Amino acid sequence: MTSTIAPPFRSTLPRRVPKGAGQAAHASDYTELSRRVKAAGLLERRYGSYVLRTVLLAVALGVGITAAVLVGHSWWQLGVAAWFGVVFAQAGFLAHDAAHRQVFESGKRNEWFSRIVANLVVGLGYGWWMQKHTRHHGNPNTLGKDMDLDPNLIVFTEEDAAARSTGVGAWVRRRQGWLFLPAMTLTGLDLHVKTIRMLLSKEGVKHRGVESLLLAVRLLGLPALFVLSAGPVIGLVALAVQLLLFGFLLGGAFAPNHIGMPQIAHTQKVDYLRRQVLTSRNITGGPAVDFLMGGLNHQIEHHLFPSLPSANLRAARRMIRDYCLEMGLPYTERALPRAMADVVRSVHRIGLKAADPFDCPAAAAMRMA
Repeated sequence: MTSTIAPPFRSTLPRRVPKGAGQAAHASDYTELSRRVKAAGLLERRYGSYVLRTVLLAVALGVGITAAVLVGHSWWQLGVAAWFGVVFAQAGFLAHDAAHRQVFESGKRNEWFSRIVANLVVGLGYGWWMQKHTRHHGNPNTLGKDMDLDPNLIVFTEEDAAARSTGVGAWVRRRQGWLFLPAMTLTGLDLHVKTIRMLLSKEGVKHRGVESLLLAVRLLGLPALFVLSAGPVIGLVALAVQLLLFGFLLGGAFAPNHIGMPQIAHTQKVDYLRRQVLTSRNITGGPAVDFLMGGLNHQIEHHLFPSLPSANLRAARRMIRDYCLEMGLPYTERALPRAMADVVRSVHRIGLKAADPFDCPAAAAMRMA
């Protein structure tokens, strides 16, 4: 269930301290953790890991293109489409890592690598993503500041739920817990549409021409590949399968990380360490979960150290978890099924809390139970 963080936090300072001493002590908490992580060598680049991932993704992309051509006019193209869905999701994780400067020492190399992979392979605008994701990292689950909380088909705050009091919006709001998992399949389409809108808008976008060209090759090239190889009917169905699976995989990697965790009012002052830890949820599991979620299952570690290579996140987990225990900070971890259940339950409750005031209170309580 979504809750709001309520300061004050536990502190080792005496009750009466000079103004600003509390913030300074909390800042030193993160400084000490950062020192430990750096001393363990966890912030060092993992070039070999990223070379391997890039090569494997290039090979997987080539296999997909070759398979689409060879399979031809056959419903087996749906299997090829599923393959592309997985490949594009993994490419998205690679572009995400580069955007966080995990791959190269050079910021410009990271930027261009991410721009090319995101636009040309994933079909996601680097410029749009950086605007949205930078705000999210600076203010996770912060009302009015985190764009991930903006209402879409699903609403994530009680204020936005209350605004949907009539018509189709109210109907969806009351059922959004049931609709959440199906709606995740639309994540990919939503990302494509928002990217195109930004590139067509008057907003300032660095290298708009390059991004537009790369995006056009991706968004026109894949449909052409399927339609020319399998014909319009099978080709378009395959394209839909690819898009829905791609969306579900990306949505499934991001949804459990913050939804249902405490939200921060835009006026609240929360230090960096606590802001990142208290609003994030880790997903437990082995290498399969790491692959499925692109390392984002270690969300607490990633938010505390965005430039920490994803290959080092698992190693950082124990150190950061123990430090949070030392600081008395809740460190939330869930298995993937339980985490998704928490997410759905939270979304469901937010929708029902804004029920019609003339609705029967007993019935509303039963639905929220």
